[in-house]
Amino acid sequence: MTSPALEMRDVRKSYEQGQIEALRGVDLSIATGEYVAISGPSGSGKSTLLHLLGGLDSPTTGTILFKNASLGSDIDLDTYRSRKVGFIFQAFHLMPTLRAIENVQLPMLGLSRRGMDRAARARDLLMEMGLEDRMESYPNQLSAGERQRVAIARALANEPDILLADEPTGNLDSKCSANVMQMLTGIQKRHGMTLIVVTHDDAIAHAAPRQIRIRDGKVEQ
Repeated sequence: MTSPALEMRDVRKSYEQGQIEALRGVDLSIATGEYVAISGPSGSGKSTLLHLLGGLDSPTTGTILFKNASLGSDIDLDTYRSRKVGFIFQAFHLMPTLRAIENVQLPMLGLSRRGMDRAARARDLLMEMGLEDRMESYPNQLSAGERQRVAIARALANEPDILLADEPTGNLDSKCSANVMQMLTGIQKRHGMTLIVVTHDDAIAHAAPRQIRIRDGKVEQ
């Protein structure tokens, strides 16, 4: 059997001094190279779960493991976020004053890559995204679909093991949404990455090989 990439053991997350319980005792195991969709109604805890898996936040109680090592104790969270995980968000989060090729290089700046190597890696990724003619464009010169493809290229910059996407098609029309999901699943298969997508879109959730439904901070299905 494939070993788990990520595990949650009785994970709870509270806010406002315990008054708001976002997650209530979640147990979860996601295999290396697996494609999983996480769905559920608004406020169910989907994004909180994704942020915890990505090391953007820490649980109130419980344990999160990456390849059997505990996040935050065995594994430094900064190192984990910068080297092991790629993030894709609904709002793109591109730097408006940087060109596409410069945005893709941002995650590489803290690592020991030379400038020429960073630029070459960014060019290769943008070409893989079909954006070879948009490398010098600024975000405001790109369509929503193109901006999301730049964001995907940026998420892949440091060759992460895990790709986390939080509502990656939320700002896209149906055609762009289908293209982006086709791109993400293609990347997942080609690179053998673990792909976890949070979505409110039932069609996207049902298309994934495995769907996890969250309701009221618990795994419902």
